[in-house]
Parts: sequence; structure tokens; C-alpha cells
Amino acid sequence: MIGSMTVQELKEKLDKGEELLLIDCREQNEWDESHIEAAEFMPLSNFDEEMKKLEETNKEKVIVCQCRSGRRSLTAAMKLQDEGFETLFNLEGGILAWLEAGYPTK
Repeated sequence: MIGSMTVQELKEKLDKGEELLLIDCREQNEWDESHIEAAEFMPLSNFDEEMKKLEETNKEKVIVCQCRSGRRSLTAAMKLQDEGFETLFNLEGGILAWLEAGYPTK
């Protein structure tokens, strides 16, 4: 099952230094504009290839998928779920909600 995480919950987890993998599945131009510093860039357009970089050890990790508003990241989370990743979350509202909350980006 894919859970849902608010930007406030994500910010709290990042501030506490909790171990999680934040995947930004937007495209290069969006990433270049701004992104959450802790995020890893894995564009949805190439996600099947990018996903192969995630090692078996990541299957135990908390993974949060994030895009612009939450649609593409849900697709990415479903792809990960199909590959056996278990602790998956979709970031509600994506980077738009993150920016709206006034949280920093790079």
C-alpha cells in the first residue's frame, strides 16, 4: 500500500535526520528550477531505468516520491511497489505544497 505524507511531515522527518529516500520524479527543467535539497533526481520519463539504481537494500527504506503536484509521484510509487518496495509514500501536493509552506529549496 502507498501511504500519503504531508509536506509538514516530510519537513519534520528531514529536520530530525530520519533515514528516508526522497525521490523527485519531475523532469530536468523542473529540477533545475528548484528542488528539495535532500531529494534524488529520478525523472518519470526514464523511471524504469533510474529505478534499477536502487539497490535491494533500499527495499527496507522509507521512500517518499515527490513531483510537482502529486500525480507523477504516485505513478513512480506504484512502479516501485511493483518491484517489491514496501514502505512507500506519495508527497501530498508535491513541490507546490512544499513551496507554499515556505520550505527551502535549492
